Amino acid sequence: MDLTDWVVLLAIALMAIAFFCKRTGRRATTAERARHARGTRMLIQAAIALWSALFMLERTLVSPGSLPIGHLNPHAALAVVLALAVAGCLWSIRGRSLLKPRRIFAC
Repeated sequence: MDLTDWVVLLAIALMAIAFFCKRTGRRATTAERARHARGTRMLIQAAIALWSALFMLERTLVSPGSLPIGHLNPHAALAVVLALAVAGCLWSIRGRSLLKPRRIFAC
């Protein structure tokens, strides 16, 4: 895939997050707005981390000649990809839990 295709995929993912995390018309307290903003930010971080992990995986292992820099060690590339994927998954889980409304009476 070309770099343009990767950038378009990232833009589509970020627009989808912005669309689905749009605030509703109801009144919210400052704490709820801050919680919602933090959850949206974490989902954006997760999308960028997962996008960069896939991009690095494709550029280093699938088509290694497409990068103008020297060849990266495959073990180091996989370690970075794994770290980015784990961070993206954790941010996604935490961001999703922050977007859920808080329960008033938790049992």
